[in-house]
Amino acid sequence: MIGSINPVRVLTMMMLATLCACAASTVEVRGSYPSPTIQRIPLTLGVYYSDALRNYTYTERSQTGDDEYYVESGQTHMELFNTVLPAMFENVVLLDDPAQADAMGVDAIFTPSIDEFQLGMPQKTRLEAYEVWVKYNMRLTGPDGSYIADWVMTAYGNATVGGLSTAESGINDAAVAALRDLASNFSISFTAVPDVRDWLARRT
Repeated sequence: MIGSINPVRVLTMMMLATLCACAASTVEVRGSYPSPTIQRIPLTLGVYYSDALRNYTYTERSQTGDDEYYVESGQTHMELFNTVLPAMFENVVLLDDPAQADAMGVDAIFTPSIDEFQLGMPQKTRLEAYEVWVKYNMRLTGPDGSYIADWVMTAYGNATVGGLSTAESGINDAAVAALRDLASNFSISFTAVPDVRDWLARRT
């Protein structure tokens, strides 16, 4: 004898199935970044990472508006700057709070932030590659918070579909390529930013 169907149980199972089908994947970006070989600036730089940068997560949504991927890149951004900046300055000090600057004896405070993050997925762009484009705001201030320089940088990276086992690995590789692009351009162009150049002329 076939037992009666419990409508509540059926509804619960349908809801669980829907949630599982729509669950977004989390991609924690991980990569390595080369240290540039350049002449160090004989100054002490304080670096402040805001909570917004530390915890930065981009949400990629499907065409129906559902969350599809969470791309966490805050940690890898800090790893990038922690690799690049010591190669650029004689001394680098990490600040938990900009108010620590005077006590730490820094010459300036560098605060990077992410203004915009874009992800191109092959199924949407119709290209055989994953693409990541990031827009940054770079800010340099005095130990007292006074203005030194404020400028915008962009970075781009891609990873071709061929040879990638998952979408997550494609997103990761494209993001790492974008960050390496940033590392290269930042270390080369830093002293060419007009306000930075003027500040360095006064300090050194």
